[in-house]
Amino acid sequence: MVFRRAFAGLVAAFMVSGCAVAPEPAPAEDTAYIFSSFRGDGETGLHLAYSLDGLTWTALRGDASYMTPEVGGQLMRDPCIIKGPDGRYHMVWTTGWWENNIGIAHSSDLISWTDQTRLDVMAHEPGVMNSWAPEIFYDEETTEYVIFWSSSVPDRFPETDDRGDIWSTTGKSLNHRIYFVTTRDFETFSETQLFYDGGFVSIDASLLKDGDHYIMFLKDETKRPEPEKNIRIAVADQAQGPYGPASAPFSPEGVWVEGPTAVTINGVHYVYFDAYMEHRMRAMRSGDLEHWEDISDQITFPEGIRHGSVLPVSRDVLDRLIAAQ
Repeated sequence: MVFRRAFAGLVAAFMVSGCAVAPEPAPAEDTAYIFSSFRGDGETGLHLAYSLDGLTWTALRGDASYMTPEVGGQLMRDPCIIKGPDGRYHMVWTTGWWENNIGIAHSSDLISWTDQTRLDVMAHEPGVMNSWAPEIFYDEETTEYVIFWSSSVPDRFPETDDRGDIWSTTGKSLNHRIYFVTTRDFETFSETQLFYDGGFVSIDASLLKDGDHYIMFLKDETKRPEPEKNIRIAVADQAQGPYGPASAPFSPEGVWVEGPTAVTINGVHYVYFDAYMEHRMRAMRSGDLEHWEDISDQITFPEGIRHGSVLPVSRDVLDRLIAAQ
């Protein structure tokens, strides 16, 4: 089986956040973790929390926003932050429910942010319905930033057409696949391309490097004949693919989830996701990415948190964030 062959030999390999550049090796006691997230529909903007163990998460700045949305549909959903090789933090987010664009901003300290810019990633697709859950990943092999998201383009992928879904107020299909662009300077961008088509409706992809492999977590958004609403994994040898067949779901059976993000702490892989029907975050833990333990009852997050991304940082960075509250 392609999926199992791809995972052979990956046990105990080092993994970082689903949208983070691998940090320099450091003692565990010198590492902290920042969780970027949103509240409600994203009206209040960027919220940050921190943890020292990946289980207990504490809101920073009293859970007040670090940046409010100004571009696109003026929401700030699904914020994903990485630290690039330039030493700066780069963030992308969903600007609205029915937009053809995403938002981008940059920071040197996670506190003060540049002016927000709007990137019209799907403006070339007439009638495109949305640009959801963008994430950013630095491809060390090509020295490019890869920005990817999910969009539904009317009448594309008819074999998995979800026409008539409750989200479609126009009668057009919601038939998402993952698309991407690349950039080196955030001024010029490649043309939009299809990133992943696993043969099913998919959103909320999150990418990370694990040894010689690249792991994509993504939500199966299939609604018919029965809803899936779970998290699966695909594997590639290069960051920009091609990615192989998706694994079987590993998120809790019967629980509708979205927005996965992953981090490795002391050799153990943690995957957090938004159990949106339960109005809480949940998590799974694994030592080999095949056998999973539900640790949802062991984690605590700020009230009202919605999904985002995990970013490993040094304790110095966390100390400055706490001091600036």
